Amino acid sequence: MGDFLGAVTAFPTVAFTFALVVVAVYWLLVLLGGAHFHGARGGHHGHGHGHGHGHGHGHGHGHGHGHGHGQGHGRGGGRHGHGGLQKVLGLGGVPITVAVSLVVAFAWFSALSGRVVFGGGHGGVLLPAALVGGWAGARVLAWPLRRLMPAPAPPPSRRDFVGLGCVIRTGRVGPDFGQAEVRAADGSSAVVQVRQSLDDAAGPGGVLRAGASALIYDYDDTGEYFWVMPAVPASG
Repeated sequence: MGDFLGAVTAFPTVAFTFALVVVAVYWLLVLLGGAHFHGARGGHHGHGHGHGHGHGHGHGHGHGHGHGHGQGHGRGGGRHGHGGLQKVLGLGGVPITVAVSLVVAFAWFSALSGRVVFGGGHGGVLLPAALVGGWAGARVLAWPLRRLMPAPAPPPSRRDFVGLGCVIRTGRVGPDFGQAEVRAADGSSAVVQVRQSLDDAAGPGGVLRAGASALIYDYDDTGEYFWVMPAVPASG
């Protein structure tokens, strides 16, 4: 036992020992936090659901939903930035915390094994060798792990509104003006820019006016507005 503790606390293993302790504490807190979250969620399910619905409806009204889409794209860009280095190292496809934890664990084991085999007089060589061993071990284990990871969800897009119904909120809608309120799949609502073509306005439904129900059938990326047409009444 004393020989083991001596090897763990000697250079270069000691550098990775401290890192391994940090990794172990991190994952312990993750496990405890996850258990606490699920327990609290189960105990207060009714209250949480009611509060969430009210919050989403209040903040969704207006341009809140569009702002949420913008934040989603920004977060996606940050993930791509972290993923670039991971891909270069062959560790892409797994969360950055998992990749770092694997590197630390394998580097610690490599340093410990090297010290046991070669003794304490080769610390200058064992340190970089342990880093290489940590990277190699993490890369090998990352391959099966990435196959178990769920595919990342596509970022939110304004085109998600295409095919949804909406309610006109301006006095009229034309080819150059109009707004409508649309409710997303998550229950939140947003006021978006809409347009009606002259052909649709000349059709049976006529010009869309305030309070009318309409259907979003396309999105114009250049003008950043939706094309709408009169909604077909549901057959009774």
